[in-house]
Amino acid sequence: SLEVADTGATAPDVKRTITRCYSLSAAPDATGYRVTVKRVAPPNGRHELPPGVSSGHFHDAVHQGDILKVKAPAGKFFIDPDPAVPVVLVAGGIGITPMMSMLGWCQDEQPQRTVHLYYGLRKGDDHAFKQPLAALAAMNPLFHLNVVYSNAAPDDVRGRDYQYAGHVDVDLLRHTLPHGRHRFYVCGPPAMMASLVPALGAWGVSAEDIRHEAFGPASMQAADAASVKPAPVGARSTQIRFRRTARTLAWDGRDANLLDFAERHGVEVESGCRSGSCGSCQTRLVSGTVRYLHQPDYDVTPGCCLLCVGLPEGALELEA
Repeated sequence: SLEVADTGATAPDVKRTITRCYSLSAAPDATGYRVTVKRVAPPNGRHELPPGVSSGHFHDAVHQGDILKVKAPAGKFFIDPDPAVPVVLVAGGIGITPMMSMLGWCQDEQPQRTVHLYYGLRKGDDHAFKQPLAALAAMNPLFHLNVVYSNAAPDDVRGRDYQYAGHVDVDLLRHTLPHGRHRFYVCGPPAMMASLVPALGAWGVSAEDIRHEAFGPASMQAADAASVKPAPVGARSTQIRFRRTARTLAWDGRDANLLDFAERHGVEVESGCRSGSCGSCQTRLVSGTVRYLHQPDYDVTPGCCLLCVGLPEGALELEA
């Protein structure tokens, strides 16, 4: 977590704490953890807008030897240890980071296991971990590397820098994977999550063999929207009471989850991953019922709920 100047309605000298979650990007070992943080540029190339606060802090203010305040690793996005089932890792952009951890674990613990990696990105300038992945593919015949550029630069060479042009989709998987059962692990941007996760199911891949993780709220919402159609909740009968802030508000269904609803109405709630993995937004449920768009990775404390992936099943009272 970081303390940063509040850029909202309060005074600029007021500090607030923000929490961000990053995937581990190296195989588990006893010496420490590694994360890989991509600097987030201003949205849509508009340089008058601010870049990513947390990623900018890591790149500009964190140095070797600094002590950081971190929470313990959490989540359930990891390799199934059954060596008989080949692994298919599908990454889009910075979604490669958890795949590097899984791939490292396979190489350390199950070097005889077949692993296919499909890595989609725009062009060579975005190609993270290029050299270590190429070296591993040259060294291990059971590791099959498939790099896909959607907008290759003139100096990107097909066959050297990447293998396929376009996007990672089910058609590519169908034509390049051997027949038989595979276990799929998917992490990528919203468009990939929205199209690929349900398409795998339509292809005939069982739900138990499809596992995915979002690297941001939009990715998770895209995957949820593609597979779950939330039942509408009438605003007239659905009142959300925030006990600590003494506010009662009408749920009108426009928000993707209770966290978005709280933030839109100015109710301060701590948050981190925004995808049900870290537990930062866990809030005591005083009364009512919350349902989830997908089962959270975080083990929710009894009597509490996760706002970032929760929807009301009628009137609620929350300790927030």
